[in-house]
Amino acid sequence: MFFDFAFYLPFLVLALVVLGASIRILREYERGVVFTLGRFTGVKGPGLILLVPYIQQMVRVDLRVAVLDVPSQDVISRDNVSVKVNAVIYYRVVEPAKAVIQVQNFHQATSELAQTTLRSVLGKHELDELLAERDKMNADIQEILDQQTDAWGIKVANVELKHIDLGEGMVRVMARQAEAERERRAKIINAEGEEQAARKLLEAARVLGQAPEAMQLRYLSTLATIGMQNSSTIVFPFPTEFGPLLQKFAREATSTGNDRPAA
Repeated sequence: MFFDFAFYLPFLVLALVVLGASIRILREYERGVVFTLGRFTGVKGPGLILLVPYIQQMVRVDLRVAVLDVPSQDVISRDNVSVKVNAVIYYRVVEPAKAVIQVQNFHQATSELAQTTLRSVLGKHELDELLAERDKMNADIQEILDQQTDAWGIKVANVELKHIDLGEGMVRVMARQAEAERERRAKIINAEGEEQAARKLLEAARVLGQAPEAMQLRYLSTLATIGMQNSSTIVFPFPTEFGPLLQKFAREATSTGNDRPAA
């Protein structure tokens, strides 16, 4: 009996070793790319997977969304401004077979492609567009990356620009530009206000000119306003109609003096 067990023991151990080498367990978010004698034979998983030892090999692929932090890149914008830009990319594997067969290391390949695309896309735009239209920049980069990584079985879900760092000199220049822009707007608003006030005064003058008595009422209203103040000085507005009248009297007096015969 003992000798029979000793005879079968090596076979039992060998069977256990073979069984242990052939069993694979894949999680829900994992897939296994199986190669039989070096040739691709399919994608398996998730769950329990049985492989033929030494004949079949399996490569695990994670299907979860991966986050790729793109290192800071030196970008020269279209208006020749040097900035440092870094971004974050969200992508996932949708075709495990392509991700294993078509590219050696899809994570590194996606990172290098993202850096190149980031510099290429942002270099086509001016600095103002980079700062004001980030959503458009994100969409352009995401579209290009998604097209180029489609052959690798990778789907780029989202691209977000994190920081756009400017030099201290450029920051000061932009601050002066913003200050000048605010001054320009203030002058325009002031000029528009003066124009509107002039138009209203012109309309008021036309209305008062239709009835001379209205001007006298304005004079009295001004005197009433001044009288309500605690002041001993009263400024009486001089009617503008008296100016031409006085000039007329002066001209008549001058002409009369010139017409007198000399003594």
